Amino acid sequence: MNVGYGSAGLAVPEGTPMGGYLDRQGPSVGTLDPLEVSAVTWSDGERRFALAVADLVCVNDDLAERAREAAGCELWLAATHTHAGPETGCVPGGGPTPEPWLDLVAEAVRTAVHRAVDSERPSEGVALRGDLRGVGADRSRPQAEAVVPLDVIAVRDGGLAGVVVVLPVHPTVLPATNLLVSADLAGAVRRALKERLGPGVWVVVATGAAGDISTRHTRRGQDAAELDRLGAVVADRCLDLLTDTARADSGGPDRGGADSGGPDRGGADSGGGDSGGVHSGGPGRGGEGARRAVGGRVWAAGSRVGTARRRIALARAAVAADAESLAADLERAEAAGDPVSARLARSRVEGLRARHTPAAEAGAIDAEVGVARVGGLALVGLPGEPFLAVADQIAEAAPCPTVVLGYVNGYPGYLPTADAYRRTEYEVLASQVAEGSAEQLAATALALLAGSGPRT
Repeated sequence: MNVGYGSAGLAVPEGTPMGGYLDRQGPSVGTLDPLEVSAVTWSDGERRFALAVADLVCVNDDLAERAREAAGCELWLAATHTHAGPETGCVPGGGPTPEPWLDLVAEAVRTAVHRAVDSERPSEGVALRGDLRGVGADRSRPQAEAVVPLDVIAVRDGGLAGVVVVLPVHPTVLPATNLLVSADLAGAVRRALKERLGPGVWVVVATGAAGDISTRHTRRGQDAAELDRLGAVVADRCLDLLTDTARADSGGPDRGGADSGGPDRGGADSGGGDSGGVHSGGPGRGGEGARRAVGGRVWAAGSRVGTARRRIALARAAVAADAESLAADLERAEAAGDPVSARLARSRVEGLRARHTPAAEAGAIDAEVGVARVGGLALVGLPGEPFLAVADQIAEAAPCPTVVLGYVNGYPGYLPTADAYRRTEYEVLASQVAEGSAEQLAATALALLAGSGPRT
């Protein structure tokens, strides 16, 4: 199989409206770190699939279609979901992408994909999974264990050529008061991993099913220094997985940085947990059991590529929340002086405000689910912000090793699991979709996986 990589910058001028936070107090005033569009292509000589990841808060349907036309091949466009990038028309339920971003992003995708195609070369790949600790946790449950699954897809062309990291954590370290453009956590991980792997190894960082997962209860600050700290934790955990697998394969790492670069990886913030291995499809977070290594390549030269997409209609939710009651809860929490309770109460008020943001149209919400088979590995692309348990459900039932991405090819908004609708939480209050919608997406993904057949 031939694999390629390319990237293109995404410049954001000063004075640009920024997306992600309702309470942003002005447009951008500069750049903390540059945004980009990264693309990876897989080709078996007959079919080509491209995954493009853009440092945006979301991807609307119109932008996904325009990018696909620009790329000239089957393409998924995923957003990292940074809240420090340009406003791209993200409202729950989806909406139009404002100018100039429809054209600018599509052109950046075209450039990145064409560069990837030009760089394609015969490659093998392995999918690694391990627990990541100390970075992300359920943001509505302060006592939840701070552990999430981390997926790393390593591409090898003799040595390590590049990696795709799928991190199911909201990249929202920087606060609403920040007016500097940044790729936030995804960008910090990208930088830290590039430093550790050395020149010549490309890095793509995508966001997984992170609807209910953030750094709210793990971060120690909300500035550039904290981005660097958390980026290093994730990068070091990726390095652990890559190093352990390379040693199992050949008695040592493939290339440079894994042994010679990076700080010590010990202690509570090191991302600890099991050493991981080729993804066997069974998640099991926290107390549910560790991920164990299993041998074998996921794809090799000569493997096949296949894709499938399906559009479905999601029913809209009826709002059943009392704004006055939520405001009173916030007032009581602030008066009690409990910052954690006050933050959660404030988020519920914000959720109801977000829910009342006008969507583009009334009626059912259109959503697209995608499946790509790359040799023995399956990628699932879900739109909007699915809860992490949705990805777990798919991975557990999938017929092959599977990695799930969120924020792909559309923005229906938050996609909570059915049990979450029993609780008054920000994501449920902000969601436009009815109970059962997330499960509908998972069932669609599994049906596509079952119908796509073996590609090895």
